[in-house]
Amino acid sequence: MTLPISPTNPTNAFTVPSVSITIARTGKSAKANELGMRGMQERAYAKRGEQYLLIKSPPASGKSRALMFIALDKLHNQGLQQAIVVVPERSIGSSFADEPLSQHGFVWDWQVAPQWNLCNAPGVDEPRVAKSKVDAMRQFLAGTDKTLVCTHATFRFAVEELGINAFDNRLIAIDEFHHVSSNPGNVLGGQLGAFIARDKVHLVAMTGSYFRGDSEAVLGPADEAKFEKVTYTYYEQLNGYQWLKSLDIGYFFYTGPYVDAVAKVLDPTLKTIVHIPNVNARESLKDKEREVNDIMHGLGEWKGVDPATGFHLVKTKDGRTLRVADLVDDSDPARRSRVLAALKDPAQKHNRDNVDIIIALGMAKEGFDWIWCEHALTIGYRSSLTEIVQIIGRATRDAPGKERARFTNLIAEPAAEQGAVAEAVNDMLKAISASLLMEQVLAPRYEFTPKNMGPKEGFDYGDDGYKDGGRNIGVNNDTGQIHVEINGLITPQSPEATRICKEDLNEVVTSFLQDKTVLERGLFDKENTLPEELTQLRMGKIVRERYPNLNEADQEAVRQHAVAAMNITQQAKLALIQADANGVGAGGGTALIDGVRKFVNVRDLDIDLIDRINPFDAAYAVLAKAMDEKSLRQVQASIAAKKVSIPEIEARELANRALKFKNERGRLPDINSADAWEKRMAEGVAAFARYRAQAKASQAQGESSHG
Repeated sequence: MTLPISPTNPTNAFTVPSVSITIARTGKSAKANELGMRGMQERAYAKRGEQYLLIKSPPASGKSRALMFIALDKLHNQGLQQAIVVVPERSIGSSFADEPLSQHGFVWDWQVAPQWNLCNAPGVDEPRVAKSKVDAMRQFLAGTDKTLVCTHATFRFAVEELGINAFDNRLIAIDEFHHVSSNPGNVLGGQLGAFIARDKVHLVAMTGSYFRGDSEAVLGPADEAKFEKVTYTYYEQLNGYQWLKSLDIGYFFYTGPYVDAVAKVLDPTLKTIVHIPNVNARESLKDKEREVNDIMHGLGEWKGVDPATGFHLVKTKDGRTLRVADLVDDSDPARRSRVLAALKDPAQKHNRDNVDIIIALGMAKEGFDWIWCEHALTIGYRSSLTEIVQIIGRATRDAPGKERARFTNLIAEPAAEQGAVAEAVNDMLKAISASLLMEQVLAPRYEFTPKNMGPKEGFDYGDDGYKDGGRNIGVNNDTGQIHVEINGLITPQSPEATRICKEDLNEVVTSFLQDKTVLERGLFDKENTLPEELTQLRMGKIVRERYPNLNEADQEAVRQHAVAAMNITQQAKLALIQADANGVGAGGGTALIDGVRKFVNVRDLDIDLIDRINPFDAAYAVLAKAMDEKSLRQVQASIAAKKVSIPEIEARELANRALKFKNERGRLPDINSADAWEKRMAEGVAAFARYRAQAKASQAQGESSHG
């Protein structure tokens, strides 16, 4: 990571403070084995015998084809009758069209008869129209054909009408699995739970973002434990590209109409998808057609519409003619269909000049494949972190000559005269949260061990090699993993805790970043918030709630690993920010590793030290560059004013931490201590004692009144 990148926009003087993830371009992501499988697909296929399989892999890594390989093996070698592929929306059904896999070395071809791709059937997915699709599902289940593709909605209706039992001995593959939720109100989630309880089907779940924007769990702990996981990281995917070598992630604060800000940051020389806000959003100007027209006017002079594609033709000041696809205007269904058909035309997939700018509202996100996209420009905070990740995924496809991609989030800056300051701050926090999450998702995976456990096989420790007692940083050049030794680190004991520490730390960090209190305190109330309140109390609470079946020691191990993963990534970024400010910035494919080494070399890493670092220090450094100082102070004041006395649940956790302190040091924390964290624990003990006394008094009063 390097910062600030501030990519140059040749049309104006504005730059966007960004974090840049630089990658090595090994080309491995595109290399296929003798069966025609790329790296992620080969990894998933190795688990093809599992009854319940969860594939977590980023956009463009080949999840659709991975499923084809697995499904065909289950049909031919594992005795399953049929395979049903379930996608969130009809347009994604095209990802599961016929594929001649045998031409690339596989045993069988993937084929879906036209009548069984229900995504292509006429009619929208709502109950009145869905009956014909449910009837088609019934016919399919009674027949001998092997594969069917339908939407989540069609599948829900079919299960409701036909019952769980009708799907016995079949593979159900759910694409974009983050649409499922363990919340009782989520119909598909409830049906999935019923399938798992009956235990008569095979399930393959696929997602590029295994978390939800509403912070609900996708699966309950008991159900999730039944799934074998295949994890292919964003870093592995991007690092293995042939062309793309860096991704910039930034946010830009604006005042006034957002269309004016778009004109400042939209570079017409880049292939760009612009996502405008929903008409009900705070940022919307309440006239989506005018907003699109204003954006096009900012690009140049309108010269008409291409009759073949429906694309607008806009002449720029330098004489080029841009082809702009408007996916917002739905007043003419025929023209809209013509535009969509032109964007999806297979003959144009490898034509970089087919379209230059796409302007969208609810489309061109999940599952939309335009490999040439270099810039995803989004106005306002979208509905969820998941949506942001999906939008960023539109720009992270590898394509010839495409060396750099970027994501820019335009955020309305809270203004002093603005009535809805709280709403503006909330959107801003979510945008920063999404940026931090992507930094974590895009970072290499860490392999943490206690000090002096010895070198790990496959890791390069530099010219001097591994040294006992030294500050050792090992790098696995094949996987991009980084081995870091930490004093006092607890090692997970159970297989599940070990797996979580190796594969699921990003899910834990996501829950942390979706905690509004964490963001508010960590970013804007740093003077009154001790880092341990975030790293120990809030992260500890998140881990306990997420993994209630782990014992206390394993919960603490997961907490420590999650805090270490986030803080080391952020401190590496901060080290590079400071180096860049001093004119000695790092670059190239080793930028993040260089940042980790800079951080480690100035500190003896200890878990207590890591717990005493505010995870948002680096984010604040970026924010201070991007935001007007007056507005920043206003936000800080509004957050600080909300601080309340220690809530009971936090007092209980502080008391627990105080007990550990006593076990380690032979005394309770001192409320007059000069150490801020020791003082805070003592305050927590006192607060918890007050809560207990109040509870006893209430109980006694209740008994007295009944006596």
